[in-house]
Amino acid sequence: MAVNVPGLISIIVFYLLIVAIGIWAAWRKRKKGAGSNSETIMVAGRDIGLFVGCFTMTATWVGGGYINGTAESVYTEGYGLVWTQAPWGYACSLVLGGLFFAKPMREKGYVTMLDPLQRKLGRRMGGVLFLPALMGELFWSAAILSALGSTLYVILGLDNRASVIVSAVIALLYTIVGGLYSVAYTDVIQLFCIFIGLWISVPFALTEPAVSSITETAQDGWLGTWDTESTGVWIDSALLLMFGGIPWQVYFQRVLSSDSAKHAQLLSYIAAVGCIVMAIPSVIVGAIGYSTDWNQTLYYNGNGSSPEEMGEQRMILPIVLQYLTPTAVSFIGLGAVSAAVMSSADSSILSASSLFTRNVYKLAVRQEASEKELLWVMRGAIVIMTVLATILALSIQSVYELWYLSSDFVFVILFPQLLCVIHTDPNTYGSLCAFIIGLILRLGGGEPAFNLDPFINYPGGKNFPYKTFAMIISLITILVVSYGVKYLFVSKILPENFDIFDCNLAHGGRTIDQYLDGDDGEPSRPTTSKLARSTSSAAELRARYHKEGGDFATGQQTTSFHADAAPPPYDEGVSNVGFEGDGADMAKSEL
Repeated sequence: MAVNVPGLISIIVFYLLIVAIGIWAAWRKRKKGAGSNSETIMVAGRDIGLFVGCFTMTATWVGGGYINGTAESVYTEGYGLVWTQAPWGYACSLVLGGLFFAKPMREKGYVTMLDPLQRKLGRRMGGVLFLPALMGELFWSAAILSALGSTLYVILGLDNRASVIVSAVIALLYTIVGGLYSVAYTDVIQLFCIFIGLWISVPFALTEPAVSSITETAQDGWLGTWDTESTGVWIDSALLLMFGGIPWQVYFQRVLSSDSAKHAQLLSYIAAVGCIVMAIPSVIVGAIGYSTDWNQTLYYNGNGSSPEEMGEQRMILPIVLQYLTPTAVSFIGLGAVSAAVMSSADSSILSASSLFTRNVYKLAVRQEASEKELLWVMRGAIVIMTVLATILALSIQSVYELWYLSSDFVFVILFPQLLCVIHTDPNTYGSLCAFIIGLILRLGGGEPAFNLDPFINYPGGKNFPYKTFAMIISLITILVVSYGVKYLFVSKILPENFDIFDCNLAHGGRTIDQYLDGDDGEPSRPTTSKLARSTSSAAELRARYHKEGGDFATGQQTTSFHADAAPPPYDEGVSNVGFEGDGADMAKSEL
């Protein structure tokens, strides 16, 4: 297949535009004096307003996997719109996240999603929970990079591997330069490109002579049919998307970078609406593909084969753009797909790198790491995560299966842990037991994408919602074991020296409102500072501080967890290492 030179030039121009915007955002950040420390890269100085926040949140979910996978599901025989759950499933997850998680997480001023888990469960258990979070981000990144490779191959004739690698390198470039600032501002442009590009393409494809009326082919066609024998699978997948879409660093990175807790909630609700709206053109494209007489097109020289018969249903969106729209319009649609991939790939890569740098390297491996060291670790992690996502994108085939798989371990393992830490009182014993049991139950159902056969015979066979079952059992386990073990220590049935994980259960245990001291072997102690957490914008913090008799005349910087001068030292002289800096030179960053 010959390379389409005009199309190649258009995609190069688009990539250069995105890189320029990313670099401009990084320059703007430095001009404002935001600095280049690791925390600024992760949460953009908590300076993301509602407008940019809504765009970056929506663009993060509306990726290449989202628009390609939605079109693929609607088009594929046996699925159809009835089984296209991801758009409304992830929209529901954004609403639920805004209702139950966004406000408490932002008010506590955490830097990553794993911060409360490490505070409550200990650094090392937090490091273990990093694994499902990492897998989710990598699978998501791989899905959307794979989608772009397919699109560039169909429309431009570019080699799939080269397309994926070049796209990953472009996203890597501006993410390293500007962190979340660059990612957020490029998302604004990318979302406009997605919206305009797809909606321009749809009318041309609908009016193509080879396409029958999609209203006539809807019944028993692209709308799909309900199979009562698969009800359990449908429910399982729906719940996975709704609740498994919450505990993602890529989501909480936007929540925690918001300039206030109220805005953190609002951007979740608005982005939910945006996800539904942005899925509509992909649904229409899938319906168009189903309604097309491919014998009247140049697809495989009009030999009568359909994309599904050729095993290319995962590429139905770029195929529709290529064969059912004018060349110029297909290039515009290509820009939309490229924008979708960029907007999600950069976000997921940055999120995974943030989790590793903060919650593994700094808090579990080297608590004494300097800011300069953390910056280099962050940059190295971004490179490594990009390489891993690219390798996965080139080795796994189905976009939609990969899209579901990206939420599996997050749903079964991470969601119960985060829910309990934010709203109940778990401990490390319950957390570890729930992790192990949830993992076994999930893997026991098998995984076709990795050729893993089931080794647990669930009732009902394949129709049994084993993922939801595994999540519920994991949730019950963490609560029962946590409260049971705590009762044994509080009632003195077990002596205090049996507390092998040093949870301090005999004296109440850890809380998410405490700093971590040194290592898991040292129980946490509460801070005595008046403004122990950054709960809102800089202006609100300043007002609160003055109200409580403080003085901000020093002009020093604050971290996310420490908004006033250094707290009194502990009795043993143990410093607050891990979640904040020492003393006054780590004070007042947002001001």
